[in-house]
Amino acid sequence: MVQHSNLEETSSQLQRKNPPFRADQVGSLLRPERIKKARIDKAAGIITTEQLRQIENEEITRSVEKQKEVGLEAVTDGEFRRAWWHFDFLENLDGVEGYQAESGIQFHNVTTKPRGIKVTGKIDFTNHPMLEDYRFLHGIAGVHTAKMTIPSPNMLFFRGKVEDGVYSSEEEYQHDLAQAYKKAIQAFYDAGCRYLQLDDTSWAAFFSEKGHEQIQAFGKTPDELRKLFADTVNESIADRPEDLTVTMHICRGNFQSTWTAEGGYDAAAETIFDGLNVDGLFLEFDDERSGGFEPLRYVKRPDLQIVLGLVTSKFGELENPDDIKRRIEKAAKYVDLSQLSLSPQCGFASTEEGNLLTEEQQWEKLKHVVHIANDVWK
Repeated sequence: MVQHSNLEETSSQLQRKNPPFRADQVGSLLRPERIKKARIDKAAGIITTEQLRQIENEEITRSVEKQKEVGLEAVTDGEFRRAWWHFDFLENLDGVEGYQAESGIQFHNVTTKPRGIKVTGKIDFTNHPMLEDYRFLHGIAGVHTAKMTIPSPNMLFFRGKVEDGVYSSEEEYQHDLAQAYKKAIQAFYDAGCRYLQLDDTSWAAFFSEKGHEQIQAFGKTPDELRKLFADTVNESIADRPEDLTVTMHICRGNFQSTWTAEGGYDAAAETIFDGLNVDGLFLEFDDERSGGFEPLRYVKRPDLQIVLGLVTSKFGELENPDDIKRRIEKAAKYVDLSQLSLSPQCGFASTEEGNLLTEEQQWEKLKHVVHIANDVWK
């Protein structure tokens, strides 16, 4: 059903006062060379943990000021203290450990460095180091909204190996995982967080035949796994405070400007758009790998915000603004324009290696998002 024939008809829709914002970002940013060098120096024993953290603090402060300068309302720490977007958080949960895997994660024509996580004890959330990371960001955000990004609970199931004897049933495992996330969400809230994002690549398993092979490896049917993923997320966020915005970013992989998965949202659309109790969804739509906007017809809730990732973070060239506006107009045939926003399709550095563009190009991309959004939602 066409809800808006053109963007001008709804230009009276003002900028949102609550996240996700009309011009938003996924989270990660290219690591400055100073941080990369400091991490190498720390590993070599040249500088201390305290000296590394001070350098991180200074570079995060600089980055936050730059985010404010380009016009973003939500600011992040760029995930500057992390090597990975997911492992760093997950292996600091109680009962989870990181380890040196035999091989890395295979992307299109490139492989990550080896890393893995395993569940060695009962999962819980107690004294997590990223709480202090958030507090620092919150302290420098000022009037802007500090956005915290963590991996979805599904990522522990998707990437983690459970050692024999730790859990007697899948139900017990998923219960403990959801309870740990409930504690995490409350802890970040108590630290001041009002904008939390769950990053999730597991949904991409439903988008292609290659992904269906992964589903079979889990010993599940697609229907069973979709329900498991949705139930885990919904249980994790069920008791969140009313003034906490929880969004989810669904990704097909982002490592050195390449990807792991392809295919449209169709095979999981009903679950994603009408089965997840999040406040907003950040969705990849930057190229043909993501399919069309038709699956958005499953968006039934008028309060669900859809953030269109139409600007790529993988390459530095700026998209034609008119092309982006036309694509927003196409999406508005399925979801009211008042429920749409704009962002890059992913972060700029899901791992510390980063995508293949310069910092200057990164900031121009984010500025581009802001300018286009300001034109669309006047």
